[in-house]
Amino acid sequence: TAKFLLKENIPFLIAVEPQQYDDYIQTIPKKNILKLPFKNLGLGSYPARNYCWEHSIKNGAKRHFIFDDNIYGFLNYNNGLRKKCSAAEAFNLLENFTDRYKNIGISGFEYSYMCINNRKPFKLNTHVYSGMLINNDIKFRWRLKYNEDVDLCLQILNTKKLCTVSFNYYLIQKVSTVSKMKGGNQEELYKGNKHELKVLKARSLEALWPQYVNTVIRFNRPHHFVAWKKYFKQPLIRIGE
Repeated sequence: TAKFLLKENIPFLIAVEPQQYDDYIQTIPKKNILKLPFKNLGLGSYPARNYCWEHSIKNGAKRHFIFDDNIYGFLNYNNGLRKKCSAAEAFNLLENFTDRYKNIGISGFEYSYMCINNRKPFKLNTHVYSGMLINNDIKFRWRLKYNEDVDLCLQILNTKKLCTVSFNYYLIQKVSTVSKMKGGNQEELYKGNKHELKVLKARSLEALWPQYVNTVIRFNRPHHFVAWKKYFKQPLIRIGE
C-alpha cells in the first residue's frame, strides 16, 4: 500500500512498531512513517488502529482513511466494465459522497474480486473491509484480535441509526494476505493449525454477537456469517433532512 500511495503522490502515514522503524526508512520517506509507542503486544492490529484514530483526532481531522498494507491499486467499476483509476479519484468521490449524509459511521471500498455482476454503486449497512473512511466522532473503537473490522461495523450498525457504506463503483485491488504476503500479522496471528484458527476466529465473533453471527461452513471451511440485510435496515439521512 505504501509503495502504491507514494507512486500516486497521495499523502499518508504508515504506522510501524519502533523495532521496525529502521527497516522501513530504507524504502519509505521518514515523513511518511508514524512510529508507534508500543511493540509486541500480541493483540493483532487493533491497538495500532486505535492509535491512528486518536492521532487523526489530535490533528483536527473529521474523518480518517485506514488501509491494510497489501493494496496495490483501484478500479472503477461501471456498467460491468472495470478500468484502472487513480487513488485520488476514488478517495475524492468517497469523501464527497460521505459528506452528503449525517449518519455514516464508516464508508469504504469493496474488494475487486468480490464484486461480481453487481449493478448497484454501493451496498448499504454491511461489512466494510480493508479500505475504510471512518467518522472520528463515533464512540466505538477497534477491540478484537480477529475479525476486528466485522466487529467495528457491527458496533456501528447495532445502534440502528448509524450506517455503513461499501462502494462497488470503486474497487480495491488487494493481494491475498495469507497466501502471498509476508510480514504484518503472519507470525503473530496466523501461525499454527489453520483449521483450529478458522474455528477460533468465527466462534469468537459469534460469542460476542450471538444475536447477529452464526458459525457456518463456507468454501469448505468454518466461517462467520452475518445476515446483514435481515438485521440492519436503517436508511441514509441526508444533511439538512
